[in-house]
Amino acid sequence: MEVSGKSRDGRDELASILDFIRPGDELVVVKLDRLGRNTRNVLNLVHELDQKGAGLRVLEPEFSTSTDTGRILVTVLGMVAEMERNFIRSRQQAGIEAAKKKGVYRGRKPSVPVEAVRKMKADGKGPAEIAKALWSFSHERVPGAGS
Repeated sequence: MEVSGKSRDGRDELASILDFIRPGDELVVVKLDRLGRNTRNVLNLVHELDQKGAGLRVLEPEFSTSTDTGRILVTVLGMVAEMERNFIRSRQQAGIEAAKKKGVYRGRKPSVPVEAVRKMKADGKGPAEIAKALWSFSHERVPGAGS
């Protein structure tokens, strides 16, 4: 499973490391944006490491929070990564809006049979019943699913 640096949810390995890390240890990451893309989350992680007597070493560009310069860099680079992420999101949204105006953006393909859902709803079935029917439908068609 690939996990994003955007959130700590589902990042069990990071939680294990933070539980295991001891005074004098150093958490090593290749790039700061792989640790977190939100400055506050990165700084909270650095603070948590500090509280445990541990440090953070980033390999690209190389710095460590064990120095004053490293502490400044973690803040600045965290802010730059967050700003870059916001720029990417803005450009993506602008691209989607432009494609919609041209009539070429349709969004992702439905993952459920939309007409079947509409028919079940029109027949008076509730969300739970529709979901159960869709689950059964999808697991009948996928070999090995639901085991």
